Amino acid sequence: MENRATVRAAFIAVTTLFFAWGFITSLIDPLVAAVKGIFTLSNTEAQLSASAFFIAYAVISFPAAVLIARVKAVPAILVALTTMVVACLIMLGAANIANYSLVLLGLFVLASGITILQVAANPLAAALGDPRFSHFRLTLAQTFNSFGTFIGPYLGAVLFLEGLEVKEGTVVTDAVRQNALLGIDRAYFWICGLLILLLVFFFLSRKTVAAAAPEAPPAKGIGAMIADAVSSKWCLLGGAAIFLYVGAEVAIGTQMALFLNDDAIWGVTLEEAGKAVSFYWGGAMVGRAIGSLLLAKFDAAKLLAIFTAIACAMVLYVVSVGGISAGYVALSIGLFNSIMFPVIFTLTLERSTASEQATSGFLCTSIVGGAALPPLVGLLSDNIGLVMALLLPAACYALLCVFAIKAGKVSPIRRSEVEAFH
Repeated sequence: MENRATVRAAFIAVTTLFFAWGFITSLIDPLVAAVKGIFTLSNTEAQLSASAFFIAYAVISFPAAVLIARVKAVPAILVALTTMVVACLIMLGAANIANYSLVLLGLFVLASGITILQVAANPLAAALGDPRFSHFRLTLAQTFNSFGTFIGPYLGAVLFLEGLEVKEGTVVTDAVRQNALLGIDRAYFWICGLLILLLVFFFLSRKTVAAAAPEAPPAKGIGAMIADAVSSKWCLLGGAAIFLYVGAEVAIGTQMALFLNDDAIWGVTLEEAGKAVSFYWGGAMVGRAIGSLLLAKFDAAKLLAIFTAIACAMVLYVVSVGGISAGYVALSIGLFNSIMFPVIFTLTLERSTASEQATSGFLCTSIVGGAALPPLVGLLSDNIGLVMALLLPAACYALLCVFAIKAGKVSPIRRSEVEAFH
């Protein structure tokens, strides 16, 4: 490991990646509402947009871990950014020919690049510095990720949802449909340009990051890595926790605009509802900033137990009370989602007997919860209503609270010497 200045510069460079994938991922929320109107879809069909995006984590995570082990983190990050540029070009094509299948393909390719970034950057951010503050560093990096997720839904709503309505009985005119498709085209055109700039920036920063990055072990095959991961009880538990957390967070986020648009909640226009979704992700940004400070002083497992219990209680309030107040409470859930991903990730890394390479790959694979649970919530919405469908995320938060309590009773095996790649 080089001097502190080099490590700090490397951490800053890696943190830019967190912002980029946060912004891009959060565009899924207004996009789900937009494609529902553009292509006249049911809630379940519209949620396939989230599934197409998050299924990439199940397909790509372990191959990404092998890639990172073989070519090192920095070249893998450059491959990831290049993949994301290609994905944006696919999205531009999809918007111009109005093809939903091509939208799903573009989202899958885009998420494939982001998956490689996640597998590389999460353990890298945790490892760039004193091991005692790995929770703090990863949560701080995730705060910048949350800044991206805060501005993404607002801009997406402005671009995708102007004049678009999806309530039963409304008709989407050709002019409104074309305007929404033009908004999608504009969004991914600018994202493509920004990704190219980020690719250049990271290429120029590659030596700094490579100098500060921990040494990687010899590469393992995918089969050996999976076997390593599933041999650890805590790797499996952590994977289940990530699955539930991402599934709950994404299901709530992608349903939020439709939820607030409902006459039983706020009844505002779909565009205004889409803009309000920014506060859901903004809460996560504020929570991570505060959580970074709390995690430097208080036990991570206890904080996770408290945050998951509060999130569960808030969802139950939304389901049982409804009305205008339920809309505000639903948006506030993001505040308590804030520390969940980084803390689950680092608690698992500390307790897993599998290599960190395999553990990180398995945890990123488990982000597929974002593909599995939103369509289930969409299916519930089509059958029992948008509000009652939130009982599924409530159950997820309850199980996460159990995970946190259990983790708090088990001593870490890696805290004093967290290896970036075991």
